[in-house]
Amino acid sequence: MFKDNKVVSFADVNLSEQQINGAPFCDGEGCNAGAGGWPTVRYFNKDTGYAGKQYEKKTDKAMCDELGNEEYMQACVEENGSTSLCSVTDGEGCGDKENKYILKWKTGKSAEDIAAQITRLTGMKEKPMTPELKKWIGQRLAILGQLTPAKAEL
Repeated sequence: MFKDNKVVSFADVNLSEQQINGAPFCDGEGCNAGAGGWPTVRYFNKDTGYAGKQYEKKTDKAMCDELGNEEYMQACVEENGSTSLCSVTDGEGCGDKENKYILKWKTGKSAEDIAAQITRLTGMKEKPMTPELKKWIGQRLAILGQLTPAKAEL
């Protein structure tokens, strides 16, 4: 689903053969990658830095069963990758709510307005909230990110 997404990359590391427990990957929980069992799923982004962060399961299922579910895997990538399958150029993959938001921000908003909104929403991300609201914040950030020039994050 995300093969053409320019802000997401996937990698597979066999930790029994390729240890990554030294600097710069050793940062708190990152010092013991793989210690929680197999498979271990970590994600890396601007917020987590080089150490990354371990995926937090949403169900009591085994990790491979949970992330083998397309809905959970998509949510994992969208939440931790600050991205979405919703395309602002053609509306493909977008729901009604996202399309209304795209229309609002595509017309009559300056780059400064968009940057200010990104700053506001980013500041809200770490506050306690319902999963639905957190998802909506991520969706809005992904939409706004598509409306701004691309930048290298890491």
